[in-house]
Amino acid sequence: TQRPVDPSPTRAAPKGGEQETTASGDRGVSGTGNRRPATSGVPSLPMTIRILPDAAALADAAAEEIARQLSAASGRRDVGLAGGSTPTAAYRRLVAQPVPWNEVHAWMTDERHVPIDHLDSNAGMARRTLIDHVPATLHMAPWRDSAADAAAAFERQLGSFLQHGPEGLEPSLVVLGIGDDGHTASLFPGSPALGETERDFVAVDVPGHGWRLTATLALLARAHSTVFLVSGSGKAEILAVVLANSCDLPAARLARAARNPLWLVDKEAARLL
Repeated sequence: TQRPVDPSPTRAAPKGGEQETTASGDRGVSGTGNRRPATSGVPSLPMTIRILPDAAALADAAAEEIARQLSAASGRRDVGLAGGSTPTAAYRRLVAQPVPWNEVHAWMTDERHVPIDHLDSNAGMARRTLIDHVPATLHMAPWRDSAADAAAAFERQLGSFLQHGPEGLEPSLVVLGIGDDGHTASLFPGSPALGETERDFVAVDVPGHGWRLTATLALLARAHSTVFLVSGSGKAEILAVVLANSCDLPAARLARAARNPLWLVDKEAARLL
């Protein structure tokens, strides 16, 4: 059953050098470079794609968009953060944005099964680049020897600050990226976590990557707003694939389920659109 989709939230108008397009139904997307027609398949929900001139402009736009949504929120202000180099640049710029930080609850959409002080920890990265510089609250998965125990403990934490809706917890805003294989958060192709409908946060053993803790597709799809960040020519091919109607990769599945997702992509990543 397809649930109703909220109208697109008001967004800042594109600046000079930016392109914006809104698509629904057929995922033919206009942009720079060669146009690749979308394949027919599952009808898509509305989405907006903003193409930025370069990675720096993308980071600026991401910081401004996150700040705008957090500042405009009524009631709870919460944001699910992604790991990775592209979000890192945005978080550094986000520090300078005028946000009522003391009201903001931040959390990681996925985490590696490592202690918080480990260099590979996503929460550690968010703390160093953003949370150490603003009075926001960062909710972190506790360290447990068992990844499953850590995920279950963090799932209980989420219930203490996220809004409770008719279908479960409803994040206000989630920020995500996509991997070269089409994964988002730590939802990898073929992962059993993709079929999880009862849980909001789970542990999964990812071949070649070890244990990960991740928000489920069900939780992420209930977010009121979803922002994808995609940068670099190395992501051009997978971005074109994910935006095709017939694609069943995790990032594509979430984009179809999300409420009017906003894609912020730089020109290099958009070259095949």
